[in-house]
Amino acid sequence: MSVQLVDQIEDLLPQTQCTKCGYPACRPYAEAIASGEASYNQCPPGGAEGVGRLAALLGKPVIPLNPANGLERPRPVAVIDENLCIGCTLCIQACPVDAIVGAAKQMHTVVPDLCTGCDLCVAPCPVDCISMVNVTRDRTGWDAWSQQQADDARRRHDFRTMRLRREKEENDARLAAKAAAKLQALEAEAVTSPEQQAEQARKKAIVQAAIERARLKKEQMAAAVTAGGKHNE
Repeated sequence: MSVQLVDQIEDLLPQTQCTKCGYPACRPYAEAIASGEASYNQCPPGGAEGVGRLAALLGKPVIPLNPANGLERPRPVAVIDENLCIGCTLCIQACPVDAIVGAAKQMHTVVPDLCTGCDLCVAPCPVDCISMVNVTRDRTGWDAWSQQQADDARRRHDFRTMRLRREKEENDARLAAKAAAKLQALEAEAVTSPEQQAEQARKKAIVQAAIERARLKKEQMAAAVTAGGKHNE
């Protein structure tokens, strides 16, 4: 797969990161188009113009947007009813571009200029306090969105992805350190009876198994990153 082609395709996507195309973000969808795994008519936010842009790049005919992925529509913005919000943070976790601010057990709010209208915050809300409000009237697709907005959304999404990965790595490292300390403490315990020795061995086996699982998981993640890099070369 050509990285250059993937980059060119991604540049033509609106970067709403809405997953309506069937992929977890715009970049994976661009990769799927480049590899022939996905069609170039699966992006509702890009609409008919988006399909046309991709068709021109790929040298293919312009085809209708696939209705299975959704319909072209005016761009909405999420609005949170502050009187109903319970501060559960589920919408914050769901937002792919960090457009929602707030803290646990405190009222959340959407920054309108940052919202891509992806809808992903609506379903997780347990109290149905989020509404999607049309802010572009009858303008749809790329007429309701600009290249600058797309570029900004992609930067926020990429930054969020890196932040979440870093936070996970730091948390995994803390857990690994705690497990190692626990194992060291177990080995230092003085045991005399067979029962105590058996219990110590049981606990050590549990901790060692947890450490091994963490090691294997870390290796798998590293291998996946390496394979992804080679796949895109």
